[in-house]
Amino acid sequence: MNLRRLNLIALPAVILLVQLCAAQGIRVAAAADLQFAMQDIAAQFQKETGKSVEVIYGSSGNFFQQLQNGAPFDVFFSANLDYAKRLEAAGLTEPGSYYQYAKGKIVIWVPNESKVDLSPGLEALLDPSIKKIAVANPQHAPYGQAAVAAMQKEGIYDKVKDKLVLGENISQTASFVISGSADIGILALSLALSPNMKDKGRYAEIAADQYPPIEQACVIVSSSKNKDVARQFLGFIKTSGMGKLLEKYGFDVPTTSK
Repeated sequence: MNLRRLNLIALPAVILLVQLCAAQGIRVAAAADLQFAMQDIAAQFQKETGKSVEVIYGSSGNFFQQLQNGAPFDVFFSANLDYAKRLEAAGLTEPGSYYQYAKGKIVIWVPNESKVDLSPGLEALLDPSIKKIAVANPQHAPYGQAAVAAMQKEGIYDKVKDKLVLGENISQTASFVISGSADIGILALSLALSPNMKDKGRYAEIAADQYPPIEQACVIVSSSKNKDVARQFLGFIKTSGMGKLLEKYGFDVPTTSK
């Protein structure tokens, strides 16, 4: 039997192997505030089940648009429950999969070398030394919407709006402050507590009554080719261990996850 014939025989087996490997994992679209928490969750899930989780991070609004257009994700973790509900209402999610997994919080954050006093809370943004303030784009990022709402309630938005630098998502917003492209930022508490940031700056939490709740929800996408693994992952998210992990990153979690 010649080599070419051997290759032709082996090809279907290779294709089947690739398909089987693909079936062992899922692709997740996750709000950028989950970047570090989800890394830990996905690693633990893979360790316990042997099934992989590929996570793509971005703004919830952008993912919402992509999923409406058929983007190939199995699970969507939104930083705004409204996006998940709208996908559900459009028939684009697996029935019964909607789950409110956490509530986020916002903080003002500066690098360690900054001289800005954070004790006044949001009024710290009025410090004349501040030239640029990083926030997530409120058009599609829930944390940006919360930041703008908090500034408006404090009565300082009109005074600082010309200094705002908009990040595509909350992760990019944080990178603006870390890199020095902005002097201060309104960020997710989950990022301020992350290994990447906790030793690089200091923060002050913004009172929860200053902005609408950042209620977050996830859904399984109806077009998923790996619904069994997606359901298994969703069940894993609901366990007390994963609830405690989310709390470690500053999220409030449902009592059923504690």
